[in-house]
Amino acid sequence: QVQLVESGGGLVQDGGSLKLSCKASGNIISIYTMGWYRQAPGKQRELVARIFPGGTTTYTDSVKGRFTISRDNAKNTVYLQMNNLKPEDTAVYYCNAGLGNTATYWGQGTQVTVSS
Repeated sequence: QVQLVESGGGLVQDGGSLKLSCKASGNIISIYTMGWYRQAPGKQRELVARIFPGGTTTYTDSVKGRFTISRDNAKNTVYLQMNNLKPEDTAVYYCNAGLGNTATYWGQGTQVTVSS
């Protein structure tokens, strides 16, 4: 069973930065597609960024140029560097590990709050 543990959330002012971390149990992050999702109150969970096993990254339009997803295989950790944060980025951020249609795992989530 894969476990994902997020950390790094918190309260930050408009324009500030945060770096989220997602540590996985086991050596999976170079094999699985790793993603960051977020869910704001009253809204559906949405995909924010993904990094594929080959290293390709994708971002939702609203975070392009501000967020960067990366990984450290040796530490089994995926990161989400978030710069120029805006109040609309406020949400619970979840780490996800997916392997096609075979398996998907979720972390417990970490709260990010951006004050205006």
